[in-house]
Amino acid sequence: MDNKIEKEPKSRYSPVIELRRYKLHPNKRDELIDVFDRHFLEGQESCGMKIIGQFRDLDDPDAFVWLRGFDNMRARHEALSAFYDGPVWNEHRDAANTTMIDSDDVLLLRPAIAKSDFELPVSRTTDHPNISGSGTFQITTYKLKAPAEDGFLDFHETVVAPILNIAGDKRIALLTSEHRENTFTRLPVRLGENVLVSVSRFDSAAEQNEFNHKLANSQVFTGVQTELAAWLTRPIVNASMEPTSRSLLK
Repeated sequence: MDNKIEKEPKSRYSPVIELRRYKLHPNKRDELIDVFDRHFLEGQESCGMKIIGQFRDLDDPDAFVWLRGFDNMRARHEALSAFYDGPVWNEHRDAANTTMIDSDDVLLLRPAIAKSDFELPVSRTTDHPNISGSGTFQITTYKLKAPAEDGFLDFHETVVAPILNIAGDKRIALLTSEHRENTFTRLPVRLGENVLVSVSRFDSAAEQNEFNHKLANSQVFTGVQTELAAWLTRPIVNASMEPTSRSLLK
């Protein structure tokens, strides 16, 4: 008997990516996630975008974080126009908006190097399985004095990334600021900022914690902190994420 399991087909997403972080009213996150996972996934993707992943921030019970992708800037404008002028948003926007205090914390990004976007299943499940065993994610944001391409990207890949790898990093995407004009002005983005964003996936919270413990105790990593800080406008931000039941990133 042939017991070979056929692998689920995957593809890479996306040339243009939004990283969106919402501040919510207390105890409203699960309410928003229910609306989002039931109505906004297929609703948005039918308009021409890809919902890459949506998460609970494990360090902030009132934060919802998600990523969506587009083929290009023109496709972004067309897809957002179709969705926010369409029936799904019109029907469920009040239920979503009443959970939110602020939805304007948005970074517009693009892959920093070749094949540093997300490799994802082509399709998502239609049910709502238990999220147990889905792994955890760490989103690391470096806020920079200048565009990442002006030296920091090379420094990160040749000096910082090898140290992270030794500590057990499992990076799945590396993104940098997309500085083209935000042509869909109904949804603000954080303009004029330079960032490099690394996304890593761990099989469990314990594995993620072990990575961070090793990194914190790495003499080599401690030794590059002064040089690293010279590139930054603020300390590195690490956010721990748990995917929702229907997130493509799991």
